[in-house]
Amino acid sequence: MSNTIWKLSIAAPAAVGTALALSSNAWAIEAIPTEAPAEESAQFNDAVIEPIRLAQVTNVSELSDVQPGDWAYTALQRLVEEYGCLEGYPDRTYRGNRALTRYEFAAGLNACLDVVVQLIGSGSQLDEIRRLQEEFAAELATVRGDVDALQTDVAELEANQFSTTTKLRGQLDAHLVVPFGDTTAVNDGVPLQGPSVANTAEDTTVGGPEADATFEYRARLNFDTSFTGKDRLRIRLQASDDAGSLANTEAGLYDQSSRRNGFEDNVGLDDIYYSFPIGNRISAIIAANSVLNDDFVTSTILPFDRNSVVDSVGPQFYDLYRGGDLGVGTSIAFSRNLVLDAGYSTTTNNTNTPDGGIFNNYSYIAQLNLLTDGVFNAAVAYLDGDQDAPGDPEYTIAGLLSLDLGRFIVGGQYAYTPAIGGGDLDSYMGGVALPDFLGNGNELGVYGSISPAINRDPLLVEAYYKMSVNEFFTFTPAVIYADNDSGVGDDSNFYGALRATFRF
Repeated sequence: MSNTIWKLSIAAPAAVGTALALSSNAWAIEAIPTEAPAEESAQFNDAVIEPIRLAQVTNVSELSDVQPGDWAYTALQRLVEEYGCLEGYPDRTYRGNRALTRYEFAAGLNACLDVVVQLIGSGSQLDEIRRLQEEFAAELATVRGDVDALQTDVAELEANQFSTTTKLRGQLDAHLVVPFGDTTAVNDGVPLQGPSVANTAEDTTVGGPEADATFEYRARLNFDTSFTGKDRLRIRLQASDDAGSLANTEAGLYDQSSRRNGFEDNVGLDDIYYSFPIGNRISAIIAANSVLNDDFVTSTILPFDRNSVVDSVGPQFYDLYRGGDLGVGTSIAFSRNLVLDAGYSTTTNNTNTPDGGIFNNYSYIAQLNLLTDGVFNAAVAYLDGDQDAPGDPEYTIAGLLSLDLGRFIVGGQYAYTPAIGGGDLDSYMGGVALPDFLGNGNELGVYGSISPAINRDPLLVEAYYKMSVNEFFTFTPAVIYADNDSGVGDDSNFYGALRATFRF
């Protein structure tokens, strides 16, 4: 039935169009040439005109004056081959550019109406349509009511929406951390969650044993605005505890704020940046607050980044350099798989002093990424800045690699960083991750890392399992081993950690 109705829908408009044609079931009269003189036309109308018998055409190619390049060729072809209501003159011409007589119109219309009648049949198809309408009248009324209610709801949402350009996104991270033993913390005043490049084995400022279980939180509200659909203006408000868990590690918790931000139980402005495309292959970012080197890169390559509980898989070499206030960066896609990232940031952009301004206390990064849809993802990075104190990084050359082998991903990085005044701040890590382990969105991961520190090789090993309960809630238990290699007191410890993440 549906096939017949479809043909009917095609044939009905075709009938009118085919009135421009000739029929095998009728007689037609040759039209009066439009360019004929008036007296010749009158004389022609008074004459007895013999009818012209039209010729049967089974293929449009039989018409000698119709060519495949003609604009109406396809329409004529369908009328001949599918509906059989188009014919030509006995000399196998169609004469598509000449005027149409009323006789010819009637003949063509009659032929195509015959086709319509055949498609309709005895009327049973129309009766079937009416029967179906009556049978499903209640369902159709329900659908109509649902559509009306939906339109009302949409109108109400549009009238009361927060913004036509801005979306509010929130995230809350909470950590419960339990140390399994006492550990002596090494800290000479450098924030434990910042680049602890000055923490050495010769430090004289040593903390006491770690406390019992700790609980920490971090809350974020992101206001994301788009003006073109491809850009983003982000303003982030953030509050957190004073991060103090994992006292003998170099990195601290991943989803936690650094002590230097001063967000302890206070709301602060954490992110202000605008990212936007420049053409099809270039994008740019301008930041006014809290931008770090890894914010400039398209990918940090490692599968553990943003999934682990500890921040040692950042990777940490990104955090060795100054930055965090003014930042400008760009990404250039040479192809779908090859992307160059570059960025510049400074911490004294709003300080009007001889050693301040936007061209002091700076760092910059360039990273070339090879990102594929298959097994291999890799990157090489170069970082530098205007650091000049002993123990500061002189420069960094790093390589990152990820191999997606289907059921599991192997990833790692190595960063070569000589230190000013001697020594090195080299760092490296490696491990394996199992994506979608026992459920979509889950990940089981195990890795080990050596953090950057002079005269020490702080070791951290973590096994975690991120469980995506739903799109709003993620739960991640982890077991952590840390050894700060200080040689002072109890410098190693095991931890158990639970992280709960809520997104809304």
